[in-house]
Amino acid sequence: MDTLKNTVVLFISLFAVVLHCTAQEEVPWDAGKRLSWKDFKGEVPVGVGASATTASGIGYQFSTYYEGTKMMVDYEVNAFFYPTKSWYRPKICNDTTLVHEQLHFDISELFARRMGLEMGKTSFTKNVKAEVRAIYKRTLKELNDFQNRYDDETDYSRNVPQQIAWIKKIERALSE
Repeated sequence: MDTLKNTVVLFISLFAVVLHCTAQEEVPWDAGKRLSWKDFKGEVPVGVGASATTASGIGYQFSTYYEGTKMMVDYEVNAFFYPTKSWYRPKICNDTTLVHEQLHFDISELFARRMGLEMGKTSFTKNVKAEVRAIYKRTLKELNDFQNRYDDETDYSRNVPQQIAWIKKIERALSE
């Protein structure tokens, strides 16, 4: 019965992921690919003072199975860039701005990895769905706080020494 239940849960999860993917374009993070302004396909919102916005975040999927009496969890956590929600003002953006925006995406990847590490260390119970959701929710809050701190400390890329420090910090974290 548990195997049938897990198969149904997995099918519903995969169906939800397929529906989500068709609703919005997603570009997975890739160490070998850097963003270009062509990737920013969203329209600039009226009345917004920012020069650019990178819409990125993390997503996950998981399934469960049993080895004897022990519940096992297979999972995948990824960072995504959302082109149609990302935008820029060509007249005021430059290469420095693009590097700043790329780092927002890189930070999302860093937190996807952190969530994956936490998932790997967690001993889940029969409340696995709620437990994974709690990890995800906590990770999203930490990601949001970190992204805001990045913008504050770099003054949205205008504080060049801080921007360089953040680039080094995130590159180092991603290489660990």
